[in-house]
Amino acid sequence: MADTRPAALAPEAAASGGRPSTADPHFPAVHLRPPAHWVNDPNGLVFHDGHYHVYFQHNPHSARHADMHWGHFRSSDLIHWELMPVALAPTPGGDDQGGVWSGNAVSHDGRLTAFYSARHPGRWHQPVTSAVSYDGGTTFTKRGWLLVPEPPAGTTMFRDPYVWRDGDRWRMLVGAALADGRGAALEYASDDLDDWHYQGVFLARPPHLLPGGRNTEEGWECAQYAAFPDGTGAVLASAWDPEDGASCVVYWPGREQDGEFRATAPRLLDHGPDFYAPALLRAPDGRWLMWAWIWEARDEERVGAPSTWTDEAGWAGMLSLPRELAPGTGGELIHRPARELLALRGERRIAAAGEARAGQGEDLGEVARATDLTVTLERGGHFRLLTSPDGTEHLDVLHDPASGELVVDRDRASLDPRAKGGRWHLPPEGRTATLRILLDHSVAEVFTASGRTLTVRFYPVGEGPWRVQMGTMSVASAAYAVEAWDLTAPV
Repeated sequence: MADTRPAALAPEAAASGGRPSTADPHFPAVHLRPPAHWVNDPNGLVFHDGHYHVYFQHNPHSARHADMHWGHFRSSDLIHWELMPVALAPTPGGDDQGGVWSGNAVSHDGRLTAFYSARHPGRWHQPVTSAVSYDGGTTFTKRGWLLVPEPPAGTTMFRDPYVWRDGDRWRMLVGAALADGRGAALEYASDDLDDWHYQGVFLARPPHLLPGGRNTEEGWECAQYAAFPDGTGAVLASAWDPEDGASCVVYWPGREQDGEFRATAPRLLDHGPDFYAPALLRAPDGRWLMWAWIWEARDEERVGAPSTWTDEAGWAGMLSLPRELAPGTGGELIHRPARELLALRGERRIAAAGEARAGQGEDLGEVARATDLTVTLERGGHFRLLTSPDGTEHLDVLHDPASGELVVDRDRASLDPRAKGGRWHLPPEGRTATLRILLDHSVAEVFTASGRTLTVRFYPVGEGPWRVQMGTMSVASAAYAVEAWDLTAPV
């Protein structure tokens, strides 16, 4: 999570033993994360007692993926966030002694109930258990027993409960892998949040190839379900490979029928390389809000592996900015930055429109390292964020003149050789594409006008101000329009 919490957070950071990371040029300004140490999945997203609560996987003792607790932020408006004390910790010798892993939370009868995966070194699966808060989500009392102690037969992975209210009953999905090679979301039901009964497979599919070479994998983590007013819905899952681990996020549009989810073909939820484990929250106004884990792209061998660079930095991971999720006309899920984020816009640095010409990069001016950009590009247009004075370090967004795809290229976005590179693609938007790009020191969240997204980490080390330049690729000219505002943490 990020530094959306100026001076007020310093005492809490000291109390948790964390050293502030705000001097690190890669540390975010408006994405949620505590001042130090490890962060991964958002958990327990809930509106309760007048506040939005965002819990998250957190190691309060180091920047490594271990010793999972639930960290906690809360906000009354999605803009001003308060870092709260750690909400849940493993119990030595208990069912969760290996970590309080991912889950969610519900608000009911004046109390907040958190459901989570109880990790134990003596078990291959992660049973579901819960804890209850009567003080607005600050402290929790654990149930003391496992709600779902054993997975169904034929299951080879089992974790990450997602609970929601459906009429007069409660329902739960748990992410799983089945022995026949399918990833699955398994369903349970309860009348009272305590006694849960297995209902069967809600959705299961074998690995399915996706654009760009990724696939839905053999195991599903963090299964989530969004139901829409028109009777349709979507199952979200984080694709997990038994050998390589965390991969990407996919969703299946469809609708419920006869106790199962009748799904159409799967789709990528986010087209970038650094987005995983999204979690949903139904806001009081009916919107579906979503946060996700944005991991690092440093020198780790794979996601969650040790990283010398991360150890040096003392922190890893952040949460995405909140997104609104809604169904499109063709079953696709439409992403928008939460409308409240407009309040983070500060000084407008750039307001320009024109026509870029081949061989003539047009410099539009300086931007802050946390910036809210809108960029319109004709096919063949080229947006470049220059992060070093000599221009050798830069992040590029290209509107391919032949395919119409939008390409985000980070191969030269860091002069540090430990940073990961790569080119990532968004499907065509038409002759002209309009993007909103939320930059925050070492992350870019890219939203297209049609509601697609691409999230990417990059690590500029060049000194001096960042600059925006427009150009072309393989065309004589391309029209553009750019506006840029500072992204400012509220006080």
